[in-house]
Amino acid sequence: GEFRRSQNWIGPSGSTIETAPYVPPPPEYLDDLLGDWERFLHERNTLPDLIQCAIMHEQFEAIHPFLDGNGRLGRLLITLFLIERGRLPQPLLYLSSYIEAHRQDYYDLLQRVRTHGDWMSWLRFFITGVTEIALEAVGQAGRLMDLREKFRARLRDKAKALALLDELFLNPYMSVSRAEHVLKVSNPTARQAVILLQKKGMLEEITGRTWGRLYLAKPIMETIELKGKGN
Repeated sequence: GEFRRSQNWIGPSGSTIETAPYVPPPPEYLDDLLGDWERFLHERNTLPDLIQCAIMHEQFEAIHPFLDGNGRLGRLLITLFLIERGRLPQPLLYLSSYIEAHRQDYYDLLQRVRTHGDWMSWLRFFITGVTEIALEAVGQAGRLMDLREKFRARLRDKAKALALLDELFLNPYMSVSRAEHVLKVSNPTARQAVILLQKKGMLEEITGRTWGRLYLAKPIMETIELKGKGN
């Protein structure tokens, strides 16, 4: 995207620049502000990584460098920062669900940083969110591992079906043509593997068609969507 060249503001629908709770810096200041923000982003060994990440996110949202999409990008930057610092091996932690569940607190606490310098409340909110999402991810990983072992036991020595099962944990949607490509086998052999997984309860056909069928590993999707139920 392109950095904004006009003034924006943040507030409820219908807000004007005069009534908005927060008006980001004018566009002519963006270069300097983003330069300072980037330098802070690359500082090391001055603050704990999570604290630096929380401050980085608040500063990005305060600058609001784009006319649209600042929130989505700001949340993505949290994950990318933690990966770059070696705190996450893969993009497995996203705060979007926590922020969405506590949307008003999120906006209020960002605003209190700007109006009252209340960093402590914002940092507490951020660290709590990271903790909750991390615990949820650990629980989800455990549930997926249990599910995988349960279905592997059902398939026993069916090598093609086992290979396809593992692929479903990377992408829960499957077609016969995709199975053919993944397994590097003929169409009839791929179809047999898909049908076996369907019979074992892992795959469900979701189009209702007799051609171009698409299958979904619903047990995997249901496990991914399950929140806060432990292992």
